[in-house]
Amino acid sequence: MAERQTVMIDGNEATASVAHRINDVCAIYPITPSSNMGEFADEWSARGQTNIWGIVPDVIEMQSEGGASAAVHGSLQAGALTTTFTASQGLLLMIPSMYKIAGELTSAVFHVSARTLATHALSIFGDHSDINAVRQTGWGLLASGSVQEAHDMACISQMATLASRIPFVHFFDGFRTSHEVSKMELLTDDDLRHLIDDDLVRAHRDRALSPDRPVIRGTSQNPDTFFQAREAINPFYEACAGHVVDAMEAFGKRVGREYHLFDYVGDPDAERVVIIMGSGAEAVHEMVDWLNERGEKVGVLKVRLYRPFSASDFLEALPTSTTKIAVMDRTKEPGSLGDPLYLDVITALHESRTAGASRFKNEPVVVGGRYGLSSKEFNDTMVKSIFDNLAEEKPKNHFTIGIVDDISHTSLPMDDDFTIAGDDVFRGLFYGLGSDGTVGANKNSIKIIGEETDNYAQGYFQYDAKKSGGITVSHLRFGPRPIRHTCLVTSANFIGCHQFSMVEQYDILSNAVEGATFLLNSPYPSDETW
Repeated sequence: MAERQTVMIDGNEATASVAHRINDVCAIYPITPSSNMGEFADEWSARGQTNIWGIVPDVIEMQSEGGASAAVHGSLQAGALTTTFTASQGLLLMIPSMYKIAGELTSAVFHVSARTLATHALSIFGDHSDINAVRQTGWGLLASGSVQEAHDMACISQMATLASRIPFVHFFDGFRTSHEVSKMELLTDDDLRHLIDDDLVRAHRDRALSPDRPVIRGTSQNPDTFFQAREAINPFYEACAGHVVDAMEAFGKRVGREYHLFDYVGDPDAERVVIIMGSGAEAVHEMVDWLNERGEKVGVLKVRLYRPFSASDFLEALPTSTTKIAVMDRTKEPGSLGDPLYLDVITALHESRTAGASRFKNEPVVVGGRYGLSSKEFNDTMVKSIFDNLAEEKPKNHFTIGIVDDISHTSLPMDDDFTIAGDDVFRGLFYGLGSDGTVGANKNSIKIIGEETDNYAQGYFQYDAKKSGGITVSHLRFGPRPIRHTCLVTSANFIGCHQFSMVEQYDILSNAVEGATFLLNSPYPSDETW
């Protein structure tokens, strides 16, 4: 078996690396922040890189996202393994084809760098509003919370869709995961050949529309038959979660990284639990470890398979000692009784209780919260505030965290000076302008550190929406242990400023710890600079 490489790449490349190797066709159309996935696939095919079956995938750029999804639909009906990459409004334009692909029980995976939908304003940044806008289409929704997970779930989602015939959206947080450079282990072609079942691939190809095997598909139906035919899909959805479990188990046996539909981390007798999906789960994980070390009984439940939502697996993953739960949604659904994940959790607990099957010593109190819209920060102090709210006798429900809501007063209080950043981790900030080379140089630096030393490493690059010419801030971390901080550096022990004028425009040292090193690129001699 070929040895696996450890590399420093971002979430988009990590995902595209797998998708390109296990598909025949990629129908693409660029949209921030997913564009890089299509660009990588296009570049690799142009170079003649083959998939695991020795064929160079066809990469076709269409004229819109609607065209890309329609091309995917047609290609799938011809028996080709086909994918696309998208986000936000691009995903919304794919909804008509998504309904058809799911209704026809066609195996496929869309890879989505989840991004804000334009409402009162457009935003290119990340949250889960686009994912929640397609949860009614019948597609499975599988979440990744880190660069390594995005790589792994790209494979697991393909394994699951081939086995279940339910199409999947594999999603991860736009910018926070899609553009974060992190140290990870690449799956080899041998791994993918072992995990992708050739019999299931053949079965997919055999379902292609062909005059040699005539079938009828995509008909028009009247009231006498439509309802019954629509319900006939139920057994496939009932079996879907089991196929995802099988895929995760097979993946774990082959690769050594274990995943479950719901992964619980924390005290086995936890009383306060946060339920969350995406990159925010990593930030909560870090806080849970810190609080557990200080004797607090807390935990986090990471949601992997969001659709179909397996209530039995969800309830099994929660400690029976749980008394209070905070469900965190990275979206806002105005007018609803609660945001989507919160409602699913409430429903699962209620149905278990009314069926007389509750596992809990005392029925948990459940509150819902919103965080991280449009890539709003989600950091240590915010996670601590959520757990502090749960410690209250009557926790605040339908709260927000990360903002000061002086209109409807939903926000929780925060201690802005609180951090659990460890002294064993290098935390650097580098200020520059878009296109001045700062981001590129920092990407090179963190890749060298991650690939040539034993350090774990992470690079995240904060862009102004104007991109070229706007301010950029590079957030670099490296150290001897895994880095789960999916948030900006706020306690830096090294700060570099590449544009001298910025010292008069911004409070460059506001995030410096005592004794930090400051490196200033100055056009003046050292005796005149200050």
